[in-house]
Amino acid sequence: MPKKMYIRSFLLLIAAALVLFVTGCGTKEKPESGAQVQAGEGQLYTCGMHPNVIQEEPGNCPICGMKLNPVGGGATTASSAATSGGEKKILYYRAPMDPTYISPKPGKSPMGMDLIPVYEGEEAFGATVRINPVVEQNIGVRTAKTERRNLTRKIRTIGRIDYDESRVSHIHTKFSGWIDKTYVNTTGQFVRKGERLLDIYSPELVSAQEEYLDALANLRQAKGSVAKENLENILFSTKKRLEYFDISEAQIEEMAKTNIVNKTMEIESPFTGIVVEKHALDGMEVKPGMSLYVIADLSEIWVYADIYEFESPWVKEGQQAIMTLSYEPGKKYYGKVQYVYPYLEEKTRTIKVRLSFPNPNMDLKPGMYANVEIHTSPIENAVVVPMEAVLFSGERNLVFVALGEGRFAPRDVVVGLESGDGYYQILDGLKEGETVVTSAQFLLDSESKLQESIAKMLASRKGDNESPTGDDPTEPSYPETGDKDTKKMNPTGKSSESKMKMDMDMNMDMDMGTDKDMKMDMKGGKSMKSEPISFGTVKDGILSYYTCPMESHSFVKMKEPGTDPECGMNLVQKQEPYDPEQTYYTCPMPEHSYVVMKEPGNCPVCGMNLIVLK
Repeated sequence: MPKKMYIRSFLLLIAAALVLFVTGCGTKEKPESGAQVQAGEGQLYTCGMHPNVIQEEPGNCPICGMKLNPVGGGATTASSAATSGGEKKILYYRAPMDPTYISPKPGKSPMGMDLIPVYEGEEAFGATVRINPVVEQNIGVRTAKTERRNLTRKIRTIGRIDYDESRVSHIHTKFSGWIDKTYVNTTGQFVRKGERLLDIYSPELVSAQEEYLDALANLRQAKGSVAKENLENILFSTKKRLEYFDISEAQIEEMAKTNIVNKTMEIESPFTGIVVEKHALDGMEVKPGMSLYVIADLSEIWVYADIYEFESPWVKEGQQAIMTLSYEPGKKYYGKVQYVYPYLEEKTRTIKVRLSFPNPNMDLKPGMYANVEIHTSPIENAVVVPMEAVLFSGERNLVFVALGEGRFAPRDVVVGLESGDGYYQILDGLKEGETVVTSAQFLLDSESKLQESIAKMLASRKGDNESPTGDDPTEPSYPETGDKDTKKMNPTGKSSESKMKMDMDMNMDMDMGTDKDMKMDMKGGKSMKSEPISFGTVKDGILSYYTCPMESHSFVKMKEPGTDPECGMNLVQKQEPYDPEQTYYTCPMPEHSYVVMKEPGNCPVCGMNLIVLK
């Protein structure tokens, strides 16, 4: 009995497996049929980078912003949809991963992806960028208005407190002698103007005193007017000699009153201050010019501060300055900018500024460091934009102006001073009230350059193919090729030319397009160029062009002299016999148009496949 139950259970398991297998096969086929029905009734669109995005109408991917592709290889479906009534007309097709790859017909890109149709109204138009509102929100585009305001800046720096040079005095004698006694004996001692510093004995000084007293006595005894006048001149000369020895008027009057020659004379302080240096000692011999004391008046001090080069236009003499000390929080000292030095410190690349501060309580001491804030004069009524709105590329200063309806246009501006609160002064390029982009400018800049290149390419291509054939001028014009279904456009704006032997691994159609610059020599049967080639000139069978002197950059060929875009060296002229049958190849990127080679291959700069140079 158990054996029969085991057999029955085994048979039931087999039956269940068969049912699941048949059911699974049925469910697998239903989506395919459903997809076919959808493709037949209404075209679906998906993103080449995000296959999970599926929409019923064409547009942009909400994640990356790329054009959606028709589902099921719908190049033909897209074409038929575009030509049906009431829908936009397809102008051309482009590769989803390489927008510079453009074709007038549907097909595959070099990467094997379906080409994306570009409809009327969505084509590139100059450098202006048009993006979907969903993409605009996803990439975080923010805008701000240009405005007029007073541009201000507060310059913060570190200052070093020092003596006021105009208030420092050096005390020394103008005669030889010996110090008899010093009265100011310590450094840092406070002295007032006229205060006694030391007594000094000098034979020269004693002799000068005796001469003065003798002249004074002779003058008092003189009776005749002529003799009196001569004695007055002698007295005047001897008094002047004492004054030149820094003997004060009071000391001279006291000597004349007492009629006594003093062995020692007093040396007095010329003004009030602090003894900064002291070299005088009792009994020390003194020579003329020897420094005895250095006295500094600290009632007003100087502060030296360093500012950067870009801050120098803001700083002027007479501006207010505020100084604070780290060890005296909350207390401010007010001064002014006294002088801006006219040279730059080479090592620090800064400019020295001298500030003046009153110091009545002697709180500010030379050698201290302080935080300094300079209040600059405002620039009134200036057009300003947020600092985030300006892109600096080295060659140009760029902002993106929002034109509305998802359109953004790049504009060159002249930038002035930078404020301290996040604004740039705009000298030229913008008006008050315009809307500028303050975020995601790098994405807009790359898209703008791409759109500009495509627009120039299409304009050049359209101009090259204008012919009085009576064609509809509204149709996009492309170069005529041998096979109209396999036409291809490249970033140079000219038709692709190839030889009979080509690499067919790209799974794309190429053509043997004709070149307008070529004409058939009916006698020799050889193709000859009617004009000089683009990168040089031909004269008497000699091709002349300019190239880099470095062998590794021999691929650089230009028509005019200049510098190598790769290494910056000056180009040199080179001449060689001209072969009219030689085919030259260049990079499809417009910025690498200086790359010219005689053999097909890859661009040595960016690695892209070279194309035939027209």
